Amino acid sequence: MSEVLDQAARRRTFAIISHPDAGKTTLTEKCLLYGGALSAGAGAVKARDGRRSATSDWMELEQQRGISITSTVLQFPYRDCVLNLLDTPGHRDFSEDTYRVLAAADAAIMVLDSAKGIEPQTLKLFEVCRDRGLPLLTFLNKWDRPGREPLELIDQIESEIGVSPTPMTWPVGISGDFRGVIERGSNQFIRFERTARGSTMAPEELVDADRAAEEEGEWWEKAVEELELLDAVGANHERDNFLAGVSSPLYVGSALTNFGVRHLLDAVVDLVPSPSPIEDEDGNPRALDAPFSGMVFKVQANMDKAHRDRIAYLRVCSGEFKRGMVVTHDRTGKPFATKYAHTVFGRERETVEVAYPGDVIGLVNATDVRIGDTLWVDDPITLPRVPAFAPEHFSVIRVTDTAKFKQFRSGIAQLDEEGVVQVLRDRQLGDQAPMLAAVGPMQFEVAKHRLENEFGAPVELSPAKFSVARETDEGSEAELRAMSGVDVLFRADGTRLALFETPFWLERIEREHPDLVLNRLIAEG
Repeated sequence: MSEVLDQAARRRTFAIISHPDAGKTTLTEKCLLYGGALSAGAGAVKARDGRRSATSDWMELEQQRGISITSTVLQFPYRDCVLNLLDTPGHRDFSEDTYRVLAAADAAIMVLDSAKGIEPQTLKLFEVCRDRGLPLLTFLNKWDRPGREPLELIDQIESEIGVSPTPMTWPVGISGDFRGVIERGSNQFIRFERTARGSTMAPEELVDADRAAEEEGEWWEKAVEELELLDAVGANHERDNFLAGVSSPLYVGSALTNFGVRHLLDAVVDLVPSPSPIEDEDGNPRALDAPFSGMVFKVQANMDKAHRDRIAYLRVCSGEFKRGMVVTHDRTGKPFATKYAHTVFGRERETVEVAYPGDVIGLVNATDVRIGDTLWVDDPITLPRVPAFAPEHFSVIRVTDTAKFKQFRSGIAQLDEEGVVQVLRDRQLGDQAPMLAAVGPMQFEVAKHRLENEFGAPVELSPAKFSVARETDEGSEAELRAMSGVDVLFRADGTRLALFETPFWLERIEREHPDLVLNRLIAEG
């Protein structure tokens, strides 16, 4: 086997998704603890090598609000593999960022709060995984706290997402009175023991079935009965169904106390597929050991305020990446030097010399690179365009200090390139008063905060009257502009978006003017 294929077989690239407060960020950091990327301290997890906190929520606004706003990339070793963990925003308002990250992942872990299950505002995040056929692992978190019955949660997952959970570990004791889990494969009982604020790996006492039955009594009997029911309905792991996104291996634990984290990481190594050949826009696969190619799925600016930097996150799709190699930027056809390439660990980074399929690298100050761009060596490849979500909220933004217009214009362009919001412009007005379009209103809050704090441009937002958008063409533009309750604006990539005041007005126009081009955008609610 070639070096590239051998290294690719060791990679596992996966995302973690959840609703807010399900424990995603806690689970992320505990994965790093088990992978040796973080060290255990006196009652808290600390960054390796004495550096700053390695929390994935590095952005100031994230720390203020206590939620994940932007995705981050974390690479660490576990067993004999290299794990690339893509942490994603948990709120529905940032589901577009999550979608882009999932395009770079080979599988996802769905984290659920055992007391809340699947919450309506984040159902779209889980549906995206299902729609893409992405292999999905499920982690029922916070089992050390009061919550719902496990069979009830399984029914909810199956009915609302359409994925069949196949439990790999099963709880003994009710949520809030957690005794441990039964490992279905070995039928061993692993007793739950608390750790001091989750600062060390969870102790695992293995107990055989006879002893567990004696010591746990009715709780053991109840768990065994539930497992027999699962066996009877065929809720058993089948690899083909998992890889097709039909079923989801399910694990139970408590990220805060570290219990169940090892089971989950072992599942990532044992069950999640290693990278496979990626298909170009015509559906032709590119072999893993073909010349280098990579896809940019995220752009992030100002992670280091002192340097005002800009990082393009690229997933290696084929071949071997070597720092300093000159690649071709597919969209422009121009050569691109990769002298400044880093592995990224939250906000921390280190120079990377080599990377393989499945790895994620950060290209620093790649000013011409955009989300969805392809980079390649020798053999050209163009990957399918990363689609934009249908915006549902619109707001006009203006700078309140005209002396700061230059900073405002620069900031708006940067936020547009990052995909923080979609920026729509009237070509006659340019950046005087562009319109921001978003999946959720919290995106406006992030845009305003970053413009004022990172770019020094004070702004005001005015809600717009529109509520739905369609992609249109040049031939339909003039007729649409002549209608009341309609406007046509442009994205930076040249796409025309027709905006309508209400879905009912859009339906009427579609009915009365069937010749107009009004195409739906992806992920419309």
